[in-house]
Amino acid sequence: MRKTIAATGALIVLSMTSGAMAQDAERFRLERTEEGYVRMDTRTGSMSICRERSGQLVCSPAADERTAYEEDITALQDRLNALEERLAALENANPQAASELPSEEEFEQTLGLMERFFRRFMGIVKDFEEEETTTTPNTPAPDRT
Repeated sequence: MRKTIAATGALIVLSMTSGAMAQDAERFRLERTEEGYVRMDTRTGSMSICRERSGQLVCSPAADERTAYEEDITALQDRLNALEERLAALENANPQAASELPSEEEFEQTLGLMERFFRRFMGIVKDFEEEETTTTPNTPAPDRT
């Protein structure tokens, strides 16, 4: 019984894996050129130049995609630098921000006040609920004829 379950599980995993491999195989298209191959990603449209080296196919992004890739890296580096400068300016503008936090004693005092407030508030709510139950009796009024 266990062998049957294990074999069934293995078949399911293999079928899922082969489906994923088939999708990946259909994702890329190779076209032979004079210098090697051009590989196109059918999902994204990106192209790579591929050459055979030592029996293996080695691919690198096409020249225009390489330029776009480098431009993206430069733009991201500029944004990172701007954010770091902004952070430094904020930290330098208010160096006392950490000292403005309440001390442990002040925090406990404030928490005690809040607790007293909520206990008193819940007491008022409880009093209203008790008043409501005493003014509206649970027994129905007798029929008057």
